[in-house]
Amino acid sequence: MWPTPIPPGPNEESVWDYPRPPRLEAVPERLRVVLAGRTIADTGAGYRVLETSHPPTYYFPPGDVLAGVLGPARRAGICEWKGRAVLYEVAAGGRRAEGAAWAYPDPTPDFTAITGYIAFYAGPMEACFVGDARVTPQPGGFYGGWIIPGIVGPFKGGPGSMGW
Repeated sequence: MWPTPIPPGPNEESVWDYPRPPRLEAVPERLRVVLAGRTIADTGAGYRVLETSHPPTYYFPPGDVLAGVLGPARRAGICEWKGRAVLYEVAAGGRRAEGAAWAYPDPTPDFTAITGYIAFYAGPMEACFVGDARVTPQPGGFYGGWIIPGIVGPFKGGPGSMGW
């Protein structure tokens, strides 16, 4: 059964208005990721992927991710829209988060703009930001969306939502 979408207010977006198949768009806000007190990713040239029922997933140019924080790429799953992903361990300041970042080395044609760009799961990080807004991780451990004020759900990922 599909949930009842929360109606968006002024200056809000509903994830139920996002498209399927997903859409890629440039992000005008600054994006940052902090782990162990260090900013490990910081960009003004990110992208976000918008997909029905999911908060946006944000992607960083590889050159805007601190050198040495990503472990070797290992094969991960396949997204029906973006292609085969690789996962990375993320490490900084003595903290390690296995499989906490991912990328698409050879994405499908609609997503070539994010070739090699890095996305981070917000949960294992100390903090993630879109502009000045601190991110709340998407519920559950499978999806990597970032929830900020102005994005309304309900969001896929929590218990009971796999059938949506």
